[in-house]
Amino acid sequence: MTKKLALLAALGSLALMLGAWGFQYIGEMAPCELCLWQRWPHKIAIILGVVMLFLPNRWIALLGALVVLVGAGIAFYHAGVELKYWAGPDTCTGLPSLTGTLTVSDLFARPVVRCDDTPWSLFGISMAGWNGIVSLGLAATWLLSFKAGGHKKS
Repeated sequence: MTKKLALLAALGSLALMLGAWGFQYIGEMAPCELCLWQRWPHKIAIILGVVMLFLPNRWIALLGALVVLVGAGIAFYHAGVELKYWAGPDTCTGLPSLTGTLTVSDLFARPVVRCDDTPWSLFGISMAGWNGIVSLGLAATWLLSFKAGGHKKS
């Protein structure tokens, strides 16, 4: 049961990543910096799911839960930035700095994607908010996997 639950959680992270890539490449919605931050925990969770496939271990499941909880935290932070509850990083909520090595051609070469804009929402919840909600569910699944591993071998 440990392995099955962990794989289910890892597949959930894979589904979120496929959705994010779909919005990016099919929907042509370039991700902001915080969107990219949110992807890292899911990428790690997918790798942990592959590890669980070959080396089922309840402690890997606990690590998966922690990693996805970090992702949920990043997602809810991003949702708060979108809702203007708090400021986000200057690199994606302010105007680009015109000092240093930034040139005018750099401004036209890169799409400016602001972290405090909400380009898509469903039922009033942004993509970042949905990522946070789903990530909490995935973390719970990883924790169930951890708990199941304490009762019997996978």
